[in-house]
Amino acid sequence: MLYLVHMVVNIPASVPAEEATRIKAAEKAYSQQLQESGQWPHLWRVVGEYANYSVFDVASNDELHSTLSQLPLFPYMQITVTPLAKHPSSIR
Repeated sequence: MLYLVHMVVNIPASVPAEEATRIKAAEKAYSQQLQESGQWPHLWRVVGEYANYSVFDVASNDELHSTLSQLPLFPYMQITVTPLAKHPSSIR
C-alpha cells in the first residue's frame, strides 16, 4: 500500500544541541535504511521548512504506524498521512 506522508519537525529549544545532533544522525541512518529496503521510495524536502513529503510503500496501516513511530524524530513531529490508490488515468 502506498501512503503520502507529510512530516513537520519541531525540536524544542530546550533539547540540548548535542542531543539534537545525535537524534538527527540516528534519524538519517534509519531513514536511509528504510529507503534502501524500498519501504520509503520517495523523500522530498519542503523548501524553507523543516518538513518533508514522503511516499511510503508498506503492507498495512499498522506497519506504517510502526515504521513512523520508530523514527528518532517522531516525538518532535506533526505527521499527516494520506492513503493513495492508483488513478485510473495513470499510465504508470
